[in-house]
Amino acid sequence: MNTIKYIILLLTITLGFSGCTEDFNELNTDPTNLTETGVDLTTIGLVFAQSQHSAMLHTPIGPVAWYPWRFQTSQSLFSDVYAQYFATTAANFDSDKNVIVGGWNAATWDGFYSYCAPQLKFFEDFTVEKELPIENAIAKVWKTFAYNRITDFYGPIPYSQFGNGETSVAYDSQEFIYKAAFTTLDDAVAVLKANTGGTTILGNNDGIYGGDVDKWFKFANTLRLRLAIHIKYVDPTLAKSEAEKAVADGVMETNANSALLATTPDSKNAYNVITAWGEFRMSAAMESVLKGYGDPRMPVYFTPAKNGDSDGDGVPYEGLRNGQSKADKGNAALDFNGSNSDMGAQWLPDALAEGTPIKVMRAAEAYFLRAEGALEGWNMGGTAQELYESGITMSLGEYGVTNAAYPSSPKTPASVGDAHNTPALSNIPVKFDTAGSKERQLEQVITQKWIALYPDSWEAWTDVRRTGYPKLYDRLNSDNPDVPTNMTMRRVTFVTSEYDNNTDAVNQALTMPEMADGDKGSTKLWWDKK
Repeated sequence: MNTIKYIILLLTITLGFSGCTEDFNELNTDPTNLTETGVDLTTIGLVFAQSQHSAMLHTPIGPVAWYPWRFQTSQSLFSDVYAQYFATTAANFDSDKNVIVGGWNAATWDGFYSYCAPQLKFFEDFTVEKELPIENAIAKVWKTFAYNRITDFYGPIPYSQFGNGETSVAYDSQEFIYKAAFTTLDDAVAVLKANTGGTTILGNNDGIYGGDVDKWFKFANTLRLRLAIHIKYVDPTLAKSEAEKAVADGVMETNANSALLATTPDSKNAYNVITAWGEFRMSAAMESVLKGYGDPRMPVYFTPAKNGDSDGDGVPYEGLRNGQSKADKGNAALDFNGSNSDMGAQWLPDALAEGTPIKVMRAAEAYFLRAEGALEGWNMGGTAQELYESGITMSLGEYGVTNAAYPSSPKTPASVGDAHNTPALSNIPVKFDTAGSKERQLEQVITQKWIALYPDSWEAWTDVRRTGYPKLYDRLNSDNPDVPTNMTMRRVTFVTSEYDNNTDAVNQALTMPEMADGDKGSTKLWWDKK
């Protein structure tokens, strides 16, 4: 991993702009022309390694440029609180009150377009030039994954024109990006399928699968299934076709297929760093669901509150309502950090040396996606109930939990027992309601999927927006006039630097039909049509 530092310097000094878009012209120059003399077949894998970590953390590998705050601003302070996995406890963290803090937003955008996008383009172009079809297929799959995370964050984004060498780069609509994703996956899957059992030059530089073609094939199909389910309310015909294609080709079916990004001292899991800062705790929504269900994953996901069982219900795992006021957060007597649960041991600083893997996409999700498709009457290789229960079992198995009775539990979410008299989040049981309406069954599927996705709040937030599930609590306060307390944030707004440096392009993006309601946190994305 030490040699990776040279690639860091090569790519981040030449291509990046260290959190500022004043160097947009340099950033948007085709990276192949800038760095082709510095990378060869022996080092190209390091570029791919960079792209994997920068896609998940928005920062490059290495102690020289390790900025865990980029992950904090993109996930911990935005999607983590939008999905209500956590609530913030730091007095000045207003994103939990629906404020889109400009500097934090800029770190997310710049982190992707400074690091991940150039690395992806370089790697994809290199594999074409050097005639590496399998590696090129993997590049296409990873590019599709990375860009779809970003479009689900913002909506329209620079995609097809990135790296064109111009000072103004056009945005593509989210509809274009999704449909291009399916075409790109067609090309990639065909190559991977034709080379099953093959090898790549990536080796251990592929921190997810070690260059295993068969596993990338399943990842690509599962990604197709995920994206197909995303669009089921806006384009049900295309969604059905793509979902059935994915399942027929073969998606993840065991935890051995799950995509987990390996970590090292030079490429840390950011939670292992930021949990030391004591700025967030378990949400009330998580407490209601995990406590009410008696969920065996609770002691894995969270630690008991330092101050013990403060609500006297016999369960020392405590959660906090989202949108707390600055005054209450700053009130030492309330002691939000001590009175509420931190993350589980594997994400705390003490686990840093063990290198907790970063959860990219897992087999449990594939089962819940199939269960949702089955509810629509699509051919998903099983009934909704069978796939739902398999998803739960797969998630439990991921953490070494064995509890055969849990999928059939009649238990429902519980009241929180806090100062706000917060009621139970919902009345749905774990046990699949065979007599329930399709909508009630969907709520069950998505609620259990929400639990299983933890702590992947990027995807959980997408589910909350597109389905309305799980039913989350209103925020106690909102300081965003466009997003009241009873509304889930629908997207993050475009960054100020784009208005300053890519003015024509971002203004053109605002004329797209999906942006008819303006550049607001309340503006629904293209697929958000339920």
